[in-house]
Amino acid sequence: MPAELRRLNRTFTIRQLCLEFKVTPRALRFYEDKGLLAPGRDGMNRVYSYKDRARLQLILQGKRVGLSLGEIGEILDLYDVEDGNAQQNAKSLVKFRERIVALEVQREDINGAIEELHKACARLEKHLAETRPDLLPRAEAYDKMLRERLDGVGAKH
Repeated sequence: MPAELRRLNRTFTIRQLCLEFKVTPRALRFYEDKGLLAPGRDGMNRVYSYKDRARLQLILQGKRVGLSLGEIGEILDLYDVEDGNAQQNAKSLVKFRERIVALEVQREDINGAIEELHKACARLEKHLAETRPDLLPRAEAYDKMLRERLDGVGAKH
């Protein structure tokens, strides 16, 4: 049997997919309940096909870039259309471009909020320096502690 056919006929257990994609069985069942995955059954056990594995990969990629499950479903619904994935690719392109615009707007909003907070901090520090300079070192220590905590959280992911 050619390698391509062996690959297409390969099946996966829920445990294998959970380990490979670092998801929980509950997440896989959730995607199944939403109609995004449709594993076969071997008695009481779910059996995932190569196609299910590919769909899971697309689901997780879509979630990672912020697509809704509905949007992901729209893309996945075009998976079986016999056109060399052209419709699926076209739908994906539209959704991805929409998401890029939304993220760019969000980035502008975040940059504006950061700028406003920097200005507010500068005003507050100036006011404290004039009225209660004894409180400033604690504010700096608190800022340092927060940054260390955020760096520690970021390092874990």
